[in-house]
Amino acid sequence: QVQPVESGGGLVQAGGSLRLSCAASGRTFSSCAMGWFRQAPGKEREFVAVVSWDGAITRYADSVKGRFTISRDNAKNMVYLQMNRLKPEDTAIYYCAARRDYGLPDSARVYEYWGQGTQVTVSS
Repeated sequence: QVQPVESGGGLVQAGGSLRLSCAASGRTFSSCAMGWFRQAPGKEREFVAVVSWDGAITRYADSVKGRFTISRDNAKNMVYLQMNRLKPEDTAIYYCAARRDYGLPDSARVYEYWGQGTQVTVSS
C-alpha cells in the first residue's frame, strides 16, 4: 500500500513557478507509476503528468507540455511536479496518485492510492 501526501501549493502570479512535492509512504512505491492530476471547481479531475516506476519515462497532458516537469526520487519515496510559466487556467487542486503499474496510466479511474490534494491558485 502507498499513501501519498502532497505539499507545495499556494498562490502565485501568472508567469510564475511552483514546485509540488508528494511524499509517498509504503514499500511498494518503487514499483508504482506516479501521477499528478488536478481538479478545478465545477470540472472533472484531469490528468496532468505521469512518471514510470523507475523515472525513465514521462507523459504529459498537452495543456502543460513544455511548462511542467514530473520527476521522482525512489531513494526518498518522493515525486515532484515543477510548474513553470503558470497560467490562471492552471488553478486547481492538485492530487498525487499511485498505481502498481510498470506502464504510464493516464486515467484517474485506474489509480489505486490518492493524496488529499494541494491548492494551486494562479492570479492574472
